[in-house]
Amino acid sequence: MLLLTFGDIEGRLTVKSRSPVSYSTPIVFVVDDDISVRESLGSLVEVAGWEPRTFASAEEFLSHPRVSAPSCLVLDVTLPDLNGLDLQKRIGGDRVDMPIIFITGHNDVPMTVQAMKAGAVEFLTKPFSEDVLLSAIQNAIERSQAVFVREAGLQILRDCHASLSRREREVMALVVSGLLNKQVGFELGISEITVKAHRGKMMQKMRARSLPDLVNMNARLGLPSAPQH
Repeated sequence: MLLLTFGDIEGRLTVKSRSPVSYSTPIVFVVDDDISVRESLGSLVEVAGWEPRTFASAEEFLSHPRVSAPSCLVLDVTLPDLNGLDLQKRIGGDRVDMPIIFITGHNDVPMTVQAMKAGAVEFLTKPFSEDVLLSAIQNAIERSQAVFVREAGLQILRDCHASLSRREREVMALVVSGLLNKQVGFELGISEITVKAHRGKMMQKMRARSLPDLVNMNARLGLPSAPQH
């Protein structure tokens, strides 16, 4: 049976993500209280081949259900009630899959620095050309797609680990800690032959080609290795 490493899985997903059928059409959220800006940006986004969704306020945007598709947010700094920087703080840690592009009518350096330090990918001062904005959106969408590829690969890895039996998980934890089969058997109170059998099944289920692959998978899953006694 062909075994795929986690890197192979991510690589195949990356290639797949370039296909237009891999995900739904990328979504560009636009939050601006100026209706003329919303309409013009919405039209520009649609012509470029993405799906625009426009909002007049941060609160309106926050009430919108989260989407499962590559996306980015074109966000005006100056908004009524909750401003753009406050909205960035509200969603920044939870929405790494949705890069933020700030737009503003004021060239405010401290505000720009604050936004970029908080993770914004661009800070554009009006007036800006359509090409500049479209380039920023393209870059943001590509970043979002990369996050989706990583998350999809990680979910496959989680599913592989969930398929392990209790004993196979115990063997995995001891193996990645550096123990030999004989030492694993001593720790678990089973024979070396039995350890080899569990280890073979575990490696197959995890799609690991080697011990370094397995150690990398364990780290990606955030699992601790078993303490050595």
